[in-house]
Amino acid sequence: MRKTHVAILVTFAMIFSSLATYTSIQIFSDDKTEIRKTEYRHLPNEFSKIEQAYELITKGYIENVDPEHLVEGAVEGMLATLGDPYSVYMNEEKAKEFNRSLDSSFEGIGAEMSEVDGKVIIVSPFKNSPAEKAGLKPFDEIVAVDGQDVKGQDLYEVTSKVRGKKGTTVSLQILREGLSEPISIEVIRDKIPIETVFSEIIEQEEKKIGYITITSFAVETGEDFLSRLNTLEKEKIDGLIIDVRGNPGGLLQSVKKIAGELVPKEKPMFQIEGRDQGQEQYFSKLAEKKPYPIAVLTDKGSASASEILAAALKEAGGYPTIGETTFGKGTVQQQIDLRDKSHIKLTMYKWLTPDGNWIHGQGIKPDIYVVQPDLYHVHPLQIDQPLSKDMNNGQVKNAQLILKSLGYEPGRVDGYYSETTETAVKRFQREHNLPDTGIINEKTVRKMEKKVAEAKEKKENDRQLQMALRYFQYQH
Repeated sequence: MRKTHVAILVTFAMIFSSLATYTSIQIFSDDKTEIRKTEYRHLPNEFSKIEQAYELITKGYIENVDPEHLVEGAVEGMLATLGDPYSVYMNEEKAKEFNRSLDSSFEGIGAEMSEVDGKVIIVSPFKNSPAEKAGLKPFDEIVAVDGQDVKGQDLYEVTSKVRGKKGTTVSLQILREGLSEPISIEVIRDKIPIETVFSEIIEQEEKKIGYITITSFAVETGEDFLSRLNTLEKEKIDGLIIDVRGNPGGLLQSVKKIAGELVPKEKPMFQIEGRDQGQEQYFSKLAEKKPYPIAVLTDKGSASASEILAAALKEAGGYPTIGETTFGKGTVQQQIDLRDKSHIKLTMYKWLTPDGNWIHGQGIKPDIYVVQPDLYHVHPLQIDQPLSKDMNNGQVKNAQLILKSLGYEPGRVDGYYSETTETAVKRFQREHNLPDTGIINEKTVRKMEKKVAEAKEKKENDRQLQMALRYFQYQH
């Protein structure tokens, strides 16, 4: 895709202080420069109303008001009326926080967050991040941070509360689909490196299958992917799995670089549609497909740029997607710097699949639908007191689900601590060198969580990956 940088200068204060407003938007690209200017000799009625409200508040309100806060409130209000969670205003402080997230590393929990219908949700935790290890999942809604309700707070207010210094702990109250009450998840913050590409070779039925995981699309992701792909190809791989599960997206330019090496030029890799510009198609220069088959792993945490790549490989490359339906973000944002060092991040384009489909709010349905085992869906177990026989609550239910996912049959999973559940707990404790009391205490909880994490790391437990490996058995 051509590089597009948007610089915007809005003399917003003049809306309130004079009878003339001048706005300039300048768009720079590789092949042309377009300048659009609008000059008002007199304020339109809409601006006149804002001016009247501004003067009324500054001169008549019972308390002194900071004019800058009024201006910021007006900008925030305009963006809020768009009803678009991805179009936001950031003052100088929030803009600095946002830019820090684009650095090579940052300190926090390692999760992409978004605002949907006024709620702050987890889009996806980063691979191997504290957020993932603590059990946060896509579509989790954050309702409180460190015991403070965040209802009505915007995305960047919540993000700033969640982030913090390495080694400190943040307590999140989470509303999760399928649960009637919030659960508490404690996450120990850490340094989150922006290493986005991982690769290895999996030996399967005398075949070498290249396996590349992309955790997000940062500045260097495209180059890193091509370097790792080149290394795998030197090993004469018989197939390639590209894993974008839990990938919250990132830079479109990185997607273009990767897709350009995998998708032949007969179809566009993707299409971009602006309000007035119509559709623009982006093609690779690749003459033919790779000499080996490719499969793509997706789940509901695959969002935005990862969906663009998955759609390109699916529709233009003819490669299957395996897993679950993706998140469904079909818009592209531009970060616009204002004169006072504040920013507006504005949705300016739709992106469309090679076949012209807009997946916003729907996601990409996999060609081969595979749901992960219960092991991957259990909630973190945090107990207020030891759990024992005849207790009946949500914590017991979660413990039963964990036991069942680890192969210890609790007899029931409805939250009642039955004799069979107690027997399962005793067995677990004996097999892991714990006193076999049949009571779930803090030590038992920690051991259960450790075994869940270890089980998730085993490739044989990953149904989606195993399905992709089986797919290559039938390819020649």
